[in-house]
Amino acid sequence: MPVISMFYGIIVRMFFMDNKEHFAPHIHVEYAEYNVVLSIPEGNILAGNFPKDKLKLVLAWMEIHKDELMADWKLALEGQSVFKIEALH
Repeated sequence: MPVISMFYGIIVRMFFMDNKEHFAPHIHVEYAEYNVVLSIPEGNILAGNFPKDKLKLVLAWMEIHKDELMADWKLALEGQSVFKIEALH
């Protein structure tokens, strides 16, 4: 479960071959005791919950990097290494 980005205490992961449960392209995001699964590129919550202020940061980051996220998703589905994506500053 590679980490593709980290910012403001938020960890963003993308798992390899992870299309069985959620089917749609998605990322796993962690912050403290919170975990959420978000669809790419829409940012819809597929599972979990997250603090609203931190979710806004993640959604802004996703909007900026949606093309990179989709490229990483394609790699991950093929079991290939994903690229790190620049953190939100």
